[in-house]
Amino acid sequence: LFALIVFSCVVGDGYINRSEEPELFCVFNRNEDACRYGIGIGILAFLACIFFFMVDIYFPQISNAMDRKYLVLADVGFSGLWTLLWFIGFCFLTNQWSWTRAEDVYIVADSARAAITFSFFSIFSWGLLLTFAY
Repeated sequence: LFALIVFSCVVGDGYINRSEEPELFCVFNRNEDACRYGIGIGILAFLACIFFFMVDIYFPQISNAMDRKYLVLADVGFSGLWTLLWFIGFCFLTNQWSWTRAEDVYIVADSARAAITFSFFSIFSWGLLLTFAY
């Protein structure tokens, strides 16, 4: 859910333009990489959540112990990696937001702050998923 919120905030209000400029730019200090990172990590985290949710549903039906072991190890590894990536994303978005000029953002400031806030919450939710998988 948090990944979906971060993704939708960046896609919906992450790109703006000024009246004198025809091109869209990223609201996070005009750094396109910040918007791309937020979108990319949000999409991949959401898809991974759907995948691991389906694995959890079918897990009792898997009879091979080695397959179960590999699925659990994949869940632990992916959750650990994504905890780290959400931490990096939070730091990156926060840093870029702190360097953003006030005249570049108007209404979209709330969406940018929401993306930062929910990327912070995602650190703990993925850490919790890591703990549960372990």
